[in-house]
Amino acid sequence: MFVLVIGAVRARTAQVLTILVLTMVAAAVAVAGPWFAYASAGRAAVVDLAAAGAAERVVTAVQDVNTQGEPVAALRAFGDRVGRGLGIPVSEPVTGLSVLLSVRVGATATPIRMAYRDGFCAHVRLDGPCPGRPAEVAISQEAAQRLGVAPGASLRLHSSLTAATVTVTVVARYTRRDPDGPYWSNEVFRGTAGLDPVFAPVEAFRAAPLWNVAQAYDAVLPDAVIRGDRTLAADLAAADARLGADQVRLATGAGRLLTTIAKDRATVLRGVLTAGVQLVILTWFAIGLAGRYTSGDRRADAALLKLRGVSRSGTLRLAWGQHLVPLLLGVLAGAPIGYLLARALTGAHPAAGDRAAALAWSAAAAGAVLLGGLAVLAVVEAVLLGRPVAALLRPASGSGNPLWSWLVDVLLLAVAGAALFQAGSGAADGTDAAGAADGTGAAGSAAGVGVAAPALVALAVGLITARLLGRVAARTGRVALRAGRLRLGLSALRLSRSPGVERVFALVVVGVALFGTAAGALSAENRARAGRSTADLGAVRVLTVPDTNRTALLDAVRRADPSGRQAMAAVVTRDGELRILEVDSTRLAAVAAWRPEYGPVTTLPEATAAATVPAPPAITGDRLTVRYRRDGPDPLGLTLTLRHEGTGAPVTVSFGALGAGERTAAGTVSGCAAAPGCRIVNWALTTAPSASGRTDPAPAGAAVTLRELRQDGADPVVLDGAALADIGRWRPGTDGSALDLVAADRALRLVADPNTGDRPHVGTQAWAAGTRGPLPVVLAGPAPSDWRYTDALLGSYGEKTPVAVTASVAALPVVGRSGVMIDLDATRRLTAVAEPGGRFQVWLAPGAPPGIVGALAAAGLTVGTDTTATAREEQLGGQGPAAVVRFALLAGVAALLLAAVTVAVGLTVERRTLAEQLGALRHQGLPARVAVTVGYTGPAVLILTGVLTGVLATVLGVALTGSAVPPFTDGWQVLAAPSPLAPGVLVAAALGALLLLGLPAWSALRPLIGGIRR
Repeated sequence: MFVLVIGAVRARTAQVLTILVLTMVAAAVAVAGPWFAYASAGRAAVVDLAAAGAAERVVTAVQDVNTQGEPVAALRAFGDRVGRGLGIPVSEPVTGLSVLLSVRVGATATPIRMAYRDGFCAHVRLDGPCPGRPAEVAISQEAAQRLGVAPGASLRLHSSLTAATVTVTVVARYTRRDPDGPYWSNEVFRGTAGLDPVFAPVEAFRAAPLWNVAQAYDAVLPDAVIRGDRTLAADLAAADARLGADQVRLATGAGRLLTTIAKDRATVLRGVLTAGVQLVILTWFAIGLAGRYTSGDRRADAALLKLRGVSRSGTLRLAWGQHLVPLLLGVLAGAPIGYLLARALTGAHPAAGDRAAALAWSAAAAGAVLLGGLAVLAVVEAVLLGRPVAALLRPASGSGNPLWSWLVDVLLLAVAGAALFQAGSGAADGTDAAGAADGTGAAGSAAGVGVAAPALVALAVGLITARLLGRVAARTGRVALRAGRLRLGLSALRLSRSPGVERVFALVVVGVALFGTAAGALSAENRARAGRSTADLGAVRVLTVPDTNRTALLDAVRRADPSGRQAMAAVVTRDGELRILEVDSTRLAAVAAWRPEYGPVTTLPEATAAATVPAPPAITGDRLTVRYRRDGPDPLGLTLTLRHEGTGAPVTVSFGALGAGERTAAGTVSGCAAAPGCRIVNWALTTAPSASGRTDPAPAGAAVTLRELRQDGADPVVLDGAALADIGRWRPGTDGSALDLVAADRALRLVADPNTGDRPHVGTQAWAAGTRGPLPVVLAGPAPSDWRYTDALLGSYGEKTPVAVTASVAALPVVGRSGVMIDLDATRRLTAVAEPGGRFQVWLAPGAPPGIVGALAAAGLTVGTDTTATAREEQLGGQGPAAVVRFALLAGVAALLLAAVTVAVGLTVERRTLAEQLGALRHQGLPARVAVTVGYTGPAVLILTGVLTGVLATVLGVALTGSAVPPFTDGWQVLAAPSPLAPGVLVAAALGALLLLGLPAWSALRPLIGGIRR
C-alpha cells in the first residue's frame, strides 16, 4: 500500500503540490497565531507597565499611631509588620511619618505637613545642608515663595490636635529630583492640597506635639510580579485583610493596572483565536474544492480498483494516503514558517509562563489543519467511491445544483443570520466582547459566533451572488448565442457551466472581504491611535514641570519663547469631578494639536481678549501710598495683596490703622523690586492691627473710599481715580455676604456687609478682576448639575469664581468629553496666597527647536517627563487592539492566497477540457481572437465580480455588525472611531486583491491561450 501511495503521489505532482501549498499557507498562519497572541499579550503588558503611573505600581500602607516619643522604634516596628503582612515580593520599601499642622499667613491659617521620609535628601536637590537636627527642616521652593521664608528663617507650626506650637528653622529649600517616580507617589508627601510638606529628621518627632503621626510604608510591586502573578489581586486583598486587623490601611492603584493587562490579554487571545478559526475553516473549504477539482484524475483509478475487487476500505486508504502526504508535508513546512512569521511580527518570544500554552495551542492549530483537511478530503473521496464503475469511467461533468448543495447554502445562510442577530443583540444591550477582561458573562457570550459575523456576512453575500451570477450567465449566454454574439455567448456559457464555480466565487468573496475588512481596520486603528495620541496630550510634545506655580510657569514659557509660536504653558486640574484645562490662549492656535471636534480654535482667545481688563502698571517700588477716606468711628486696617509677576510669590502690604476722614497711608513693599514687578490681587478691610500685629476681618458697616494708589519710582501712579472708579476692574468675593463695591466719582468705596450664622467674618475682600464679567470658558459635554440651577462657578481658585460658557463642543484636548478650557492668564489672577494644585505642563509646537528645553530650564523651570505624540502612538500600538488588527490583516492575506490558489487549481483542471472544446470550435471556423477572448473572459469576470462583491460584503459587514476596529483597552471614546470603510483603503485593497488573484489565474491560463493561438 505504501508503494502504491508513493506512486500515486509521484504520478499526480500538480495535485499534490496544490494541497501542499494550501496546507502550508494555512498551517503557517494557524501556528503563528498562538505564538503571536501570547507574545503580543506579553508585549502589551510591558507597554501597560511602562505607561502606568507610579501610583499604579506602588502599594501603600498607612497607620495612625501615637509613638509615645519613640518614632524610630515605632517606624521600625511598623515597617517589619507591613513587610510580613504583605506576603508579596516588593522592592524599594520606604517608610515615613507625617503630621498635619498649620502655618499662619497673615490672618489665614494654611495647612502644612511636617514629615520624615527615608532617604529624603537623596531624592531632592537642596540649596543648603540636609536637615540633621530635630529643629531643622527643608522647605520646598514653592512653599518658601508663598510663605516668604529663606534659609535661616524660623517657622511656627501649629497643631490643632494639641493646641501646641512647634518652632523650626529652615536650613534649605528643596526641589524633587524625580517628581513622577515611585518615591513621590504617596500624595501625603507631595502636598497636593495646600502647601508642600516641610521635611525634618526622624528625631524631630520626639517632641510631644508630634507624637500623633501617620506612619506610611510605600513599596514598588516589581514588573515580574504584576505580569506573572495571576492571583496578585487576590493576594493584595488578603494582605489588606491581614493588615486591617492591626488598623493598617492598605491602598494601591495596581488594581487598575491589573485590569488593563487582563483586558489586553483577553482582547489579543480572543481576536487572534477568531481570525485563526475563520482561516482554518476557510482552509478546509479550499482544500475540499481542490480535492473536488482534482478528483477527475482519480476516477479511473477508483474504477480500476473496484474492477480488481479491492475492498472499499482499501480503496479509501489508498485515496487518503495520497492526501495525507501533501497534508503532512504542508503542516511540517508551514509550522516553522509560522513560528518565524510570529517572531518577525512581534519581535519577541512569549513570556516564559506562556510558552507551553503557545506550543500546545500551535500544535492544536496545526492538528486542526491536518485532521480537518483530511476529513474534508475523505468526504470528497467517499462520495467519489460511492459511485458505480460505469459512472466513474464516464468523463466528469458538472454536478449542476443538486439538492444537497442547496441545503448546505441554506444552512450557511442560517448560521450567518444567527451571527448577525447575536452581533446586533450585543450592540443593542451595550455588550462589548472585546472589553471583557476574562471573556465570561454577557461579554463572553457575545464573543461566540457573533464575532465571526463579518466573515459569515461575506459568505452569505458570496453564496447569494454566486447563485445569481450563474443564472444570469446562463441566460445571457443563450440569448447572446441566438443573437450571434459569439464572444459574449460562449464566455457566459463557459462561466455558468464551469464545475464548482459557485463555491469558488464564494471563496473569492470571503477572501476579499476578510482582506478588505482587515486592511480597513488596520488603517482606521492607525488613525485612531494618531488621533488619541494628540488628544491625550494636547500637542505633539508635552513637558511636565513640577515644583512651580501658574505665574512662574507662564512667565518662564514666555521668556523662553518670546515669539509665542513654539511653546505654551498649560495646567490640568480639577474642580470636584469637573476637569479643567488652563491654557495660554494667545498661543493656542500656534502650538496645540487642534481638531474639528474642539470647535474653532479662536473661540477662547477671542472671548478672553474681549473680556480682559487692561492691567495697571506693575508695582516695582518698595513703598506704596494710598489716598482714602474712612467713615465711621472705629479705626480700620487696610491690606493689599500682591503677587510677583515672575515668581508668583505673594506679597502682603499693610497700610496700618486708617484714621478717620480724608487721609493718606503708606505701606512697605518687600519682594517686588525685581522685574517684572508685582500685580494687584485684592484689597482687604480688617480691624486695626493690635499690638502683636494681629488683624481680623472688618466688622459690618465698615467703609473706606479709595481715591488713588501711588508707588515710589519712575511710574508713580498705579491706580488713579478713573481706574478705581471703573467697576469692571473689580469684583467682590463670592464666599458669604460679599463686600459692597461702589465705583463712582473717581473712587472705589468698600463697605463690609453683615454676615450671620457660624461664619460672621467673610466677604471683606475686593478682588482685581482680570476680565469684565465672568471668565469665558469652553465647555465639553454636559454642564455640571449645580450649574443648571445656580450661577456657573468654579471653586478651585480660592473663592468660587463665576464663569460664562462661551461655546459648547463635543470634546477638548486632555479633558476629553467632560471638562472646561479656560485662559491660564485669567486663572492665575484669581489666587491670592493658596495656589491651587494641578499638573503643570509646557506644550511644544511641531517645529519647536531642540534648544527650547534648555531655554525653559534657563528660565527657572525644572523639566520632568518629556512625552511626544509619536511615543504615545507607539505605546498604544503595543496594546491588544492594535495587535488584533495586525494579525487579522495577516489572516486576510492568507485567505486571499487560499482563494487565489483555488482559482488557479480550478482553471488548471478545466484547461484540458476547455482546450478540446475551443479546438473543436476553431476547426469549425471560430476566429482565434474570439477563442482567446472566451478563454480569458470567464476567469476575468469571475475574479472581477468576486472582488467587487467582496468589497460590497465588506461594506455590508461593517454596516450590519459595527466597526471592525477593536476599541481601546480602557474604553477611551473621546473622538469618534474612524471608519474602516475609507474609500482610499477599499480601493487599494480591491486593487491588491485583483493583483493577487489575477496573477495565478493568468499563469494557469497561459498554456491554454498559447495553444489556441498556435
